This record gives sequence, structure tokens and C-alpha cells, in this order.
Amino acid sequence: MKASDLLTKSEAELNKELTDLYKTHFSLRMQKATQQLQNPTQLGNIRRDIARVKTVLNQKAAAK
Repeated sequence: MKASDLLTKSEAELNKELTDLYKTHFSLRMQKATQQLQNPTQLGNIRRDIARVKTVLNQKAAAK
């Protein structure tokens, strides 16, 4: 996911994306806890995506 792609989305779409990312992050954490996680780098990638979405939301809020 790129920040430039996120800039074109509305706030409602970004909020939906954020909730989806949180659900994915929770799922990956549970897989890690039960030692079923195949690719541990997925956790870091999801955390970065969450940060990107939050950053874009904050930028849009500050621009108002």
C-alpha cells in the first residue's frame, strides 16, 4: 500500500481500511501466539500500513 494511493481516498474509505487493517493485525497476532504464523514480516508490514493510514487521516483532518 502506498501513501499516494491513500491520499485519493475519502475519510470514510480510510476509516474502513483502518478497521480492516486492525482486524488483520489481530488475526496475525493470534497466529503468532499459536505459532501458526508462516511469515513474521507480515506483522511489521501491517503495522506500517496502519501508520500510513493514520498519517493520511491526520493530514486530512489538519487540512480542514
